[in-house]
Amino acid sequence: MSRIATTLVAAIAVLHLGIAGAEMFLWNTLGPKLLGDSVSPDLIEGTVKATRVMAANQGLYNGFLAAGLLWSLRINDAAWKVRIATCFLLFVLVAGLVGAVTASLNILWVQAVPALLALFFVRKI
Repeated sequence: MSRIATTLVAAIAVLHLGIAGAEMFLWNTLGPKLLGDSVSPDLIEGTVKATRVMAANQGLYNGFLAAGLLWSLRINDAAWKVRIATCFLLFVLVAGLVGAVTASLNILWVQAVPALLALFFVRKI
């Protein structure tokens, strides 16, 4: 993989580690900010408490995405490195598209578009 592809894959992995940490460990403080535009202010506190377990579970999935991307960077075989990076970038892309449709359009720009950009460089399209 090129340096640009490697950098993009690493950046997306770091992004997903951050998302995992926020959802798993910082939901009580970051949840209101993340839910701000999708839940009315008077419902925020109750919503954050009610969604804490769900957010932690979701964070775990983001952690798995990060782990897969980081794993791809450690693979020595060039063909398998591309295959594994492609697989996990496709997972990120699909998660981003679903999130953009079901939760917030911002997810498209934060998650899906960077994954698509990385896929272009990883696959040399």
